[in-house]
Amino acid sequence: MSSSVVILGTGLAGFTLAREFRKLDKETPLVLVSRDHGGFYSKPMLSNALAGNKTAASLVMKDSDKMVAELNATIHNRAAVQRIDTAARTVHLTNGASVPYRDLVFALGADPIRVPLDGDAAEAVLSVNDLDDYAAFADRLSGVTSVAILGAGLIGCEFANDLLSRGIVPTVIDVAPRILPRLLPEAASERLHAKLAEAGVRFCLGVSATRVDHAGTAVRLTLSDGQTLDSGLVLSAVGLRPRTALAAEAGLEVNRGIVASRLLAASAPNVHTLGDCAEVDGHSLPYVMPIMQQARALAATLSGTPTPVVYPAMPVTVKTPACPTVVCPPPPDASGMWTVELSDEGCDARFHDGNGQLLGFALLGAATKQRQVLASQVPGLFI
Repeated sequence: MSSSVVILGTGLAGFTLAREFRKLDKETPLVLVSRDHGGFYSKPMLSNALAGNKTAASLVMKDSDKMVAELNATIHNRAAVQRIDTAARTVHLTNGASVPYRDLVFALGADPIRVPLDGDAAEAVLSVNDLDDYAAFADRLSGVTSVAILGAGLIGCEFANDLLSRGIVPTVIDVAPRILPRLLPEAASERLHAKLAEAGVRFCLGVSATRVDHAGTAVRLTLSDGQTLDSGLVLSAVGLRPRTALAAEAGLEVNRGIVASRLLAASAPNVHTLGDCAEVDGHSLPYVMPIMQQARALAATLSGTPTPVVYPAMPVTVKTPACPTVVCPPPPDASGMWTVELSDEGCDARFHDGNGQLLGFALLGAATKQRQVLASQVPGLFI
């Protein structure tokens, strides 16, 4: 039986786990399987890279060869998994390699949700979910003066703000009546909307795109209310769906994500999962800080010390320089209410339960200075 730890995925989750594991175990063979170039870059930087004039190449912090040396690992680049035999503990790759494992980790991330669209330009709608996507998107921006963005969530708003740095007018389209509806209370959402609009972002809310057609050198979107909108490009940012198909084919239990315990153990022996593809004890948390907590816990478990993941309060920074925003959302099933203080300088929104316990907050503008103080008052998850 192999002694190797095999990690499927070289995104933030896969590489962070590998680094944390190597801090604790420098000898166990480590193998990573990458669908792309196998270099390390920070995916969260993709949605604000334009402002820094970043190319795809400049976003790569370390190429695959450097990661191999740093981690004392083997990396299979541009390789896909053909099938997994959990009984034989072997991963079969499309490049012909068969990789046996002691422990297998799914760190596959998530895929962009594609909105069903009619029209002869529907296939031209872009999404940015990895470095190759960003390279294609950045290349297409030459000569473009407007971009339509499908989705007024965190990523849609971040890209809208980032496009302004290139002098490109973004129009954000969402069926929801307000922006970031899952993260922000109404008053905070309205403040962010106003600041982005003041900076130059346009919004079409309460409607959806139904078709995209070629219109000369541009594309024409038809919206659900019948109006049309011409744009240089269309970027879809409506959300992500955990990559679970490979796990399901291998016989693992999947729900919204790959079902895992707090030990990040999947439903087959010696198989684990973390990151955007994982659903840990019923929770899917597609943000950076949960990945860091998961990686540290799983690295300890793989090194011989079973360690359940715990989550402290984990504020999320929304990268919208037009209106700095930090949100620590309350648990989805939390009972309580928001209180909001608005001023010319910012917005301070706090969510308390019936006993006065602070369960979440949203801070905009100058109020973001309260981030650390409030985070220390919010109870974590699984603690």
